[in-house]
Amino acid sequence: MVHVLGSRVLLRPTDPERSRAFYGEVLGLAVYREFGTGPERGTVYFLGGGFLEVSGRSESPPAPGLQLWLQVADVQAAYEELRGRGAQVLRPPLKEPWGLVEMWVADPDGVRIAVVEVPADHPLRFRP
Repeated sequence: MVHVLGSRVLLRPTDPERSRAFYGEVLGLAVYREFGTGPERGTVYFLGGGFLEVSGRSESPPAPGLQLWLQVADVQAAYEELRGRGAQVLRPPLKEPWGLVEMWVADPDGVRIAVVEVPADHPLRFRP
């Protein structure tokens, strides 16, 4: 078995500057590190227990199956904040049949992002 010491999602956007503005300013993700120079330089953002690296450039948007899942403490507050920052909200917060409160936004390349609140009484909050 491979002993994994760290990990991150690598995102190669069609317009790196536009994507950095989205993840850094619209979503408000904190920067973990930056590297390189120029428009295709790399920026690594904190994603709770993981990282998102936006670097390089792609001629086409990321694979349509790529989605991100971001847990927040208050999805309604996140919704209001993201709307105020001009995020493309695909669906406002809604309590799902499985008990999570989810909203969906999209990044500039159409990557779908679930912004999720785990209610206090949800089984994900408890260990068996």
